[in-house]
Amino acid sequence: MSTSVKPFPIWGIFLLITNSILMLAIILLIWRQQKLITAYANSNPSEAINFNSPTPSLAPELGPRHKLSYSQWLDILKQEANATAQKPPEKLTILAGDSLSLWFPPDLLPEDRNWLNQGISGETSDGLLKRLDLFDHTQPESILVMIGINDLIRGVSDEEILTNQRRIIRYLRRNHPQTEIIVQSILPHGGEEARWEGREKLLAIPNRRIQKLNEELQRIATQQNVQYINLHPLFTNKQGDLRREFTTDGLHLNPQGYLIWRTALQIYNNSEGVQEAIGINRHRVEHSEDRITTDN
Repeated sequence: MSTSVKPFPIWGIFLLITNSILMLAIILLIWRQQKLITAYANSNPSEAINFNSPTPSLAPELGPRHKLSYSQWLDILKQEANATAQKPPEKLTILAGDSLSLWFPPDLLPEDRNWLNQGISGETSDGLLKRLDLFDHTQPESILVMIGINDLIRGVSDEEILTNQRRIIRYLRRNHPQTEIIVQSILPHGGEEARWEGREKLLAIPNRRIQKLNEELQRIATQQNVQYINLHPLFTNKQGDLRREFTTDGLHLNPQGYLIWRTALQIYNNSEGVQEAIGINRHRVEHSEDRITTDN
């Protein structure tokens, strides 16, 4: 009895080749980011962080703007959003969140798009929910949301945080139906090595709790049909704490931390494009195979 070997489909070969190219691109991208990290560190030796120092590390300096009140920040963000809405740029992406988004260095953001930063220092999920209308008319291609760490610091329950996350997602989907909504995981804190001024409040929040919140947040994103980027494992050490080389004080990020974040965004964008191409070409190849079968 003879058996015939089913030929490997053409789309499968294409998928293997494309995935290989994607992995190579990711490796090259990470290598390039490491070169940027080294160059940045060499050009800013005075910014090196000594975690053994008794003096707490300071958050990044923003000049006079970082001393503004919450209402003053709202006014500025409203003005910037209105200016963007009047002349919408191409490939606009909005950063919505707290100080982690606010302090994302403009020169470290991916260059393949235009950015509107709508972060406020100390922001909570409830506060972000109440000001989403500020950029209703901006016509973004994508919106990146990261929020939640300040809720935990202020003692907000997990249930309330997740409820606000759901409301944020629903609002953005309703008011930006053509926009890609991307929810990002909550980052861990530095644990015992944290030097932030509110260190005791951080230590009262187990990083395992943040991990569980992220697991629930991912489920919500899937249920709401929006994208989710799990940044958490990129920033954690073996103990589940924020890695010291990525932070200024155990809460905020340093330039190297932002480069890791930037790399994750670039890998996400590249993988989205490749997966879309795979889907299109797989459909074309399968359609061609069907035609060949029919003709035979």
